[in-house]
Amino acid sequence: MYIGITSVVPQDNYILLLTFENGEQRCLDMKPYLHRGVFKELVNKAMFNTVRVSYDTVAWKNEIDLAPEILYEKSVPVNSAKQH
Repeated sequence: MYIGITSVVPQDNYILLLTFENGEQRCLDMKPYLHRGVFKELVNKAMFNTVRVSYDTVAWKNEIDLAPEILYEKSVPVNSAKQH
């Protein structure tokens, strides 16, 4: 499923609050990725918090990005995230 990102807000505990083009808000827990390859740089909270919308996905100041399909597939609806 391809739905672009319109908004991203970094949350505590390495969570991204994502808003998709269809209006859906979802949360992505980035912790499982922080010990892999280039994502290790995001352990630094200052770097993690540089996340921004870039075209139709998210990217960080160090040019790391993730495909919007992955963001959608690996994230959970906001209401589900609050229950965990």
